[in-house]
Formats: sequence, C-alpha cells, structure tokens
Amino acid sequence: MLIDYEILRVIWWALLGVLLMGFAVMDGFDMGVAILLPFLTKEEWERRVLINSIAPTWEGNQVWFILGGGAIFAAWPMLYAISFSGFYLAMLLVLLALILRPVGFKYRSKLTHPQWRAFWDWALFVGGFVPALIFGVAIGNVLQGVPFYFDESLRAFYTGSFFDLLNPFALLCGLASVCMLAMHGAYFINIKTEGHLQARALKAARVAGLLLIILFLSAGIWIYYGVDGYIVSNNLLHGGPSNPLHKTVIKEAHAWFINYYAMPATLLAPALGVLGALLALFTGRKPLCAFICSAVAIIGIIATVGLSMFPFMLPSSTHPEHSLTVWDSSSSALTLFIMLIATSIFLPIILLYTGWVYRVLRGKITVEAIIKNQDTAY
Repeated sequence: MLIDYEILRVIWWALLGVLLMGFAVMDGFDMGVAILLPFLTKEEWERRVLINSIAPTWEGNQVWFILGGGAIFAAWPMLYAISFSGFYLAMLLVLLALILRPVGFKYRSKLTHPQWRAFWDWALFVGGFVPALIFGVAIGNVLQGVPFYFDESLRAFYTGSFFDLLNPFALLCGLASVCMLAMHGAYFINIKTEGHLQARALKAARVAGLLLIILFLSAGIWIYYGVDGYIVSNNLLHGGPSNPLHKTVIKEAHAWFINYYAMPATLLAPALGVLGALLALFTGRKPLCAFICSAVAIIGIIATVGLSMFPFMLPSSTHPEHSLTVWDSSSSALTLFIMLIATSIFLPIILLYTGWVYRVLRGKITVEAIIKNQDTAY
C-alpha cells in the first residue's frame, strides 16, 4: 500500500468534512432562498425572481449531498449503518421535504391561481427549512452522544427514539443551522437581484447573520458548561483493524475543548465561523465578497464541530466504549485507497463543471426578464 492506513483514515475524515462543507455551501444557499421565499416579498414577479435564481442549479448543488452520503457508506460503513438507521425517521422527513423542491419548481407556475402558487411557495419553504433544521439537530445530538451499542458480533443497536433527538441543545443547533443557511441564501439573493428586493435580502442577511453569531457562541458556551465530551483513555492502535469494541472511553466535562488546548491553531475554525459572518455584515454592498465571507463562516462552523470531536465520528451516550472513532470505524485500507484515487480524478471534474455552469448563468435576474419570459421561466 502506497499510503499508510492511519494516514488514509485521516485523509478520509478530512474529505468527509470537505464534502459536508461543499453541501452546506452549495446546496445551502438554495435552502436559504427557499426559507426566505414567503417572507422577502409578497409580489408575484419578485417571488418568481427568487425561484429562478436557484431553480436552474439546485439539482447540481444537491450532488454534494449524494457525494457525502456515498462517502459515509463506502469509507465509514459503521457510521452509515448507525446514523442512517438511528436517524431513520429524521432522514425520511428530510427526503420528503427535499422531494417538495423539484415538484414545487415544476408545478408552481403551471396555474395562475394565487392560492395554488401560495401553496407551492410554502412547500418550497418546507423543502428548505426542514432539512436545515434537522441537519442542525443531528449535529447537536452527535455532540451530545447518540444511544447505540454493538453486540459481540458487531451488530449495531440504536436505543433512542425520534423525539429524543428534539432536546433543547439539539434544537439550538437546529436554529443555528437555519439562520446559517438563511444568511447564505440572502447573500446569494444579494448577488442575483437588484433594487428593493436586493435591499430586503441584504437586511434579512444581516439579521440572520447576527442571530447565527449569537446562537453559535451560545452553543459553544452550552457545550463548555453543560455538555460532556468523550475521551479515549487507552492507546488506540491508529493503523489497526476496524473494531470499535477494543478501546476504553470516558465522558468528561470540557472534553470537546481538549484539541484546542493541545493545538491552538485549531482555534482558527471557530474564529472563521464568527469573523466570516461579521465580515459578511460589513461587506454587504459588495455582493460577491459578502457571499464568500458567508461561505467562509459556514466552513468555519462545520470545521469547528469536526475538530472539536476528533478522533470521534459518532460517540455513544449509553455505551461510550462502543463509540466510533476515525481509527476503528473505517473501511479497509484498500477500499480507502481506491476511493481516494477515484476522488482525486472526479472531484476536480465536478468543481470545474460547477464553476463553468455558474459562469454561464452569471448575472442579475430581473422582474422585467421574468415578465418577458413568463411562459418559459419557473
């Protein structure tokens, strides 16, 4: 093997983070626009401007969601088995909400009746709000630990329920996620529109950005004082076989801050989360700059979660010693290596194609253009 198993595991931990960041940045502004759709304007043509700003590209952006799920399935099969089965009802709600998006885009303008269009506007809102909320709630539960265990043959058993996921800290994380994507979507609207609609979007972005900073810092304080983290208390073999039963784990206050004490450079992640949102507030008159700052904030916030928990992937709240870590829950070294080769070939192609699409579709979307093309526009 050309690359050590230990290094391959770290690479795929980092790549999973990159894919989650790509999903949050690229599909996140689609969801953010949908969240804001019923509130930014009541004027029909302006709502069609908002819809047409995301409808041509949302399917391509959602590729990041598929890539993330595929990476979990292939690189971290135990994580996939527990998270997708334990969070089954939550994931089902996400999928049902996401299904509303293509239906809403296709059918909203088929009829001119105001109630018909209002129904689909709220359906699109649900398609953005519900996934944003549930993804945040999921992160909040992962930080607290999820109730699961393995038997002696490594069969996984999830012992929680859907309503257990809706605890106060997780809901705080869910609201932070909604504000984060609403901010990102508003800054995208700031790029694609003009006039009064653009001004309202900029105002909404600033409100969402301020709420995000408050909720993000509140979650950090809550974790420090009220959420126990997890520590591997024995020397876990980093290049050994994937068996989560061969370690000892303890729960301890402030454990999620240990990596920041040991490696102060990792503090750059939460700093980017806050500074990115703040810089977006002050650069709103430069739409592209503000959007980039918003993306930086998202990257910083997601990186904060990953770096805080490393090497844990999914802690077990009921059986801490069964928690999944980077060192004991991955696929084989050969699988990770083959996947790394495929990723190094296809990920740049995806990035180049995405860049080309957005270059072709660059520019403002105006009410006049929608009226002129009302029969063909979304």
